[in-house]
Amino acid sequence: MKNLNLKWIYLLILSIIWGSSFILIKKSLLGLTAFQLGALRTIITGILLLGFGFNTLKAIPKSKWKWLLLSGLLGSFIPSFFFAIAETEIDSAVTSILNSLVPLNTILLGFAIFRITSTKRQIFGVAVGFIGTAILILKGSELNPNQNYLYAAFVIASTVMYAANVNIIKRYLQDVKPLAIAAGNYALIIIPALIVLLFSDFFTRQTFNNPNLLSALLYVTILSVFGTAIAKVLYFKLVQMSTPVFASSVTYMMPIIALIWGVLDGEHFSLIQGLAAILILIGVYLSHKSNSKLN
Repeated sequence: MKNLNLKWIYLLILSIIWGSSFILIKKSLLGLTAFQLGALRTIITGILLLGFGFNTLKAIPKSKWKWLLLSGLLGSFIPSFFFAIAETEIDSAVTSILNSLVPLNTILLGFAIFRITSTKRQIFGVAVGFIGTAILILKGSELNPNQNYLYAAFVIASTVMYAANVNIIKRYLQDVKPLAIAAGNYALIIIPALIVLLFSDFFTRQTFNNPNLLSALLYVTILSVFGTAIAKVLYFKLVQMSTPVFASSVTYMMPIIALIWGVLDGEHFSLIQGLAAILILIGVYLSHKSNSKLN
């Protein structure tokens, strides 16, 4: 029972943190390019995680490092750039809504590739949540008809990567401590991020003369510390104490938080979107497998 309640607390905390990440990306892009943002987010997070978790790297078996590399690329490195690129054209709330495809992809990849089974109740819960997500997308397209939805492909591709990552963690990194997974991920991807930053024209007069640079750096630092470093450790722990489907259900609640930030930032929130948000919460509940097999 304690483990049951704890994972719901983790889910709520992660929903708030990651639901706020989209508005932070939006604000960071006012002073940074998408590649600068993705690189800085990875570098800052890597420095923080390696500072706290460097000693945990010694305990990681050699056989796990290939999975840590794949996990780092799919779960952190590539999506950090893809989400930033997407938000150059798509509203932050719409991006968070599209991100809700992760649980559906988790079930599909888990069954097709990793042979991880899901119950009928979980599948039905994902379906209900997906319906709510679809309503939010349709309503968002009505309110924002001028947005370039071709850039949604970057978000959709990231959801597939996230789904693969959560299954990799559950199947191959179950016995590795969450902080060690996070530190191992960034030990492998921080150098590529530094290379991207060097070639992104960050260290130029044009960048440093941007009046929005300081505020953008503040936003990306908050994003890195809370939205990536701390959230990664919490998420890996949630995956290990529950199921891939339940853990990925955090993406159902994130749009609600993101939409609240959108309203505070001047965006409109309709009654239909509110009803869709309720459907999403129902989907989260139904996708939860409430028996002792999870403990």
